[in-house]
Amino acid sequence: MIITVLTAILSGCGSTNYTGSSVVRAVSSKTPAVNGNDADKAATSTNTSEPAVTPAKDGTKEKKEEPPKEDKKAEDNVPKEYKSALKKAESYAKTMNMSKMSINDQLTSEYGVKFSQEAATYAINNLEFDWKANALKKAESYSKSMYMSKQGIYDQLVSEHGEKFTKEEADYAIENLDK
Repeated sequence: MIITVLTAILSGCGSTNYTGSSVVRAVSSKTPAVNGNDADKAATSTNTSEPAVTPAKDGTKEKKEEPPKEDKKAEDNVPKEYKSALKKAESYAKTMNMSKMSINDQLTSEYGVKFSQEAATYAINNLEFDWKANALKKAESYSKSMYMSKQGIYDQLVSEHGEKFTKEEADYAIENLDK
């Protein structure tokens, strides 16, 4: 739902400059924020379970190795709020191409999903993502839909009121734009 709303807002915004995070805040302030709503679950949940037994080359069945129990215990000690924040952060990174700072702000925003700063920090620290690729995707979006100059796009990518990418991520995006 949010993506549909964002697409509608961005495509019809004319010369008004909206950033991904400001649109999210604007949309979120008009609609109640719900952790783990159905749209987010559909966007982020995939069933990747594999059978515990696989056929061996000789035709017998071979049992798959279980993950180390130490890792499972460490994961069990992580509070549910932290795990939820990580899932939400993954969703923002994948579907909205947001920067680390924008995701952190959205996770903790009173207009966002209202996670604690500790949960947001856990999520950001445990989120493995290609932030340069996100900056490039965001730059391509600005170029195609808002017809901005490279300098305008760069400024929007690094602005504290814009996308909040690092200078290194924005440099990468601008260097690889139109390639």
